[in-house]
Amino acid sequence: MKMMRKECPNIEINLRDCPCTYPCDLKGRCCECVANHRAHNELPACFFPPEVERTYDRSFRRFISLHR
Repeated sequence: MKMMRKECPNIEINLRDCPCTYPCDLKGRCCECVANHRAHNELPACFFPPEVERTYDRSFRRFISLHR
């Protein structure tokens, strides 16, 4: 099921603050980004430090390993 894209009222702030280095059309659309990653059993880039984000390993396992 494809999500309907709505205008994001915070897009400028989100784009300024988004740490994601992956080229993606969801960048800055946090609600859609989180939903997309959850559908793939992942977390978005903003949950990870920069050195881990750059690996694109967004798994729950990787997240938990950082917080033990």
